[in-house]
Amino acid sequence: MDPIAFKYLGAGLACFGMGLAAIGVGQIFGNFLSGALRNPSAADSQFARAFIGAALAEGLGIFCLVVALVLLFT
Repeated sequence: MDPIAFKYLGAGLACFGMGLAAIGVGQIFGNFLSGALRNPSAADSQFARAFIGAALAEGLGIFCLVVALVLLFT
């Protein structure tokens, strides 16, 4: 098999991480909203933690994008 095909295959597999990061961000904010509706008085203290979790999940998604681009263009 051609080595270039393996580059495209690896980049495609790395792109799964971006989709999974988007699912993770949705889970984080969905669970935050669920908890905020159950206990509105605690929502303010948990809002910053929800953003930190979303930022970490998005950071992993961006890392997957970088890995895919490195695989394609090196």
